[in-house]
Amino acid sequence: MTLTVRPVMTDDADAIAAIYAHHVLHGTATYEIVPPTVAETTAKIMAVTGRHWPFLVACDGADVVGYAYATQFRDRPAYAYACENSIYVANDRRGHGIGRRLLDALLVAAQAHGFRQMVAVIGGGEPASVALHGACGFEQVGRLTGMGWKAGRWLDTIYMQVALGDGTASAPGLSGTD
Repeated sequence: MTLTVRPVMTDDADAIAAIYAHHVLHGTATYEIVPPTVAETTAKIMAVTGRHWPFLVACDGADVVGYAYATQFRDRPAYAYACENSIYVANDRRGHGIGRRLLDALLVAAQAHGFRQMVAVIGGGEPASVALHGACGFEQVGRLTGMGWKAGRWLDTIYMQVALGDGTASAPGLSGTD
């Protein structure tokens, strides 16, 4: 496998939609029930990149095998330096280090954007996602019990967080990286 990580292109929407559709239909990491269409996925790509937030894809040759992006945690102005990540890997490619490569690259890109905190909102308390985020320095900061009903059961949501750059050690704009 020759894995590369690069910025997303709108042409990647088909592959991204297919990767996400599997997780929507067969997993609990997302609380969506109906997979977004390719058009909706394209709109998401344009919305994220239109704000200059990082959106990355992992490719094995020309094939998109995973993706990750960061968006502002909430839409209020005081959250401008906090982001939430989303990361998904093609089901048949899980367990090969793709998620780690994507998340490592996303952390760098989010810090370069000026984000100071990254939050992972992990639906279903997915053990692989918790382990991935923990390996990348995230700490569990909360658990919301029974927040979603999917796959015939109540699902918890785990919150994990990591500081980027100076984190809270300095005001925004003073570290030279934001």
